[in-house]
Amino acid sequence: MRIMIAGTGSGCGKTMITCAILSVLKRKNKNVVSFKCGPDYIDPMFHTKVTQMETYNLDSVLMGENGVRYSLQTHTQICDIAVIEGVMGLYDGIGDKSKASTNYLSQITETPVVLIVNAKGKSLSLCAEIEGFLNFEKNNVVAIILNRITSAAFPFYKQMIENNIGIRVIGFMPEIPEAQIESRHLGLLTANEISNIQNKITLLAENAEKSISFETLLELAANAKKINETNFRFNLNINPNIDFQKHFYSVNLYAACDDAFCFHYEDNYQLLKNLGAMLHFFSPLRDHEIPENADGLIFCGGYPELYATKLEKNTALHENIRYYYNRGLPIYAECGGFMYLQESLTDIHGTQYSMSGIIRGHAQMTDRLQDFGYIKLVANHDNMLCRRGETINAHSFHYSRSSYEGNDFTATKISNGNSYPCIVATKNIFAGYPHIHFLGNPKFAERLIKTCIRYRNKIKKKQIVAK
Repeated sequence: MRIMIAGTGSGCGKTMITCAILSVLKRKNKNVVSFKCGPDYIDPMFHTKVTQMETYNLDSVLMGENGVRYSLQTHTQICDIAVIEGVMGLYDGIGDKSKASTNYLSQITETPVVLIVNAKGKSLSLCAEIEGFLNFEKNNVVAIILNRITSAAFPFYKQMIENNIGIRVIGFMPEIPEAQIESRHLGLLTANEISNIQNKITLLAENAEKSISFETLLELAANAKKINETNFRFNLNINPNIDFQKHFYSVNLYAACDDAFCFHYEDNYQLLKNLGAMLHFFSPLRDHEIPENADGLIFCGGYPELYATKLEKNTALHENIRYYYNRGLPIYAECGGFMYLQESLTDIHGTQYSMSGIIRGHAQMTDRLQDFGYIKLVANHDNMLCRRGETINAHSFHYSRSSYEGNDFTATKISNGNSYPCIVATKNIFAGYPHIHFLGNPKFAERLIKTCIRYRNKIKKKQIVAK
């Protein structure tokens, strides 16, 4: 069973309603797995806080259609129901097209859609709005949930919509000011930053359980067509003679993970583990060194600018990382991780903080998004993840600029074709602002592992010679 929770636009309440639905399903002892459409990192954190399980992204641009189906099929094998939260409005895709939209993902995965509609301040015009969404393009919308109305008003709205349009209205959510989540420049505050997050989730669930027909929701989810493993099996094309599920490599990868570095795609880590990586975590905020057995480091995105003072003071870790990097230790870094690897970071108030200094460059926070959107990356040179000319799609979403953003790849905006240089990529580093999903080109993940193996073997050989 699976269902997609879509919206008429950003801010219509789909994240909070999705969390409420997930919480109620957990209360009903359902084994539930959740997904988020698009490249967003923050909403999945709220899902995980509710389900206590990993949440996965589904993005047809970053992962490809086969990657989307593979992830969905893989992670729903043993669950009772999958709940997929949409991105932005139902039809919002790349530029003025609906490709890569929530609707597009529902089409390629054949998933029924429940549309969240903000009903506050509307009456009959609400029917026109809903009818427009139902008739704009082919879609899988099977029901409506209304947001921001009272229990007293719901019967009126339900009858009006069902009589005029003929689509089921299966519930509503009232306004709950106590459950609102604050925002910042990259979106909502992360779930771990909200001290009373469990109280908010409980409040949402209590209201949803009373105001949404979960019997109908489960009935609609049961109508989703089964994703056929044989037809949709994602072929990694890594080595046809080796079973993908068997660990054929074994390396120790250490990933930065704390409040400053918290943006990652779970499928990236799953793929690396399937390739044999033993994944460990460390904190640039708290740890003063990385273990000697590290064969590679990962610095994901996050909010280094909010924790710049602590990051600057941890000079022992800076020196430790530089020592191992100079010995050839492979490092993979995205966005916030890229900023941390530079010489300095200047916050929005103009205060400059020293960073690890692994690569040259000075990052500067700005008050607006920089190079926002989907891009196609093409390697200008051979590097640790790929050969010259090889490609992978990526997503750019950051509020800082750097004095040196790299030139080892060329990024081309998928929406308008504009190109620019980016990423520092050599034989043992890949660092830049773009975020990538390894299911979009699994060869990148395999080569990261192989680079780690070469480093490990090189260090072991030196140790043997020294003895």
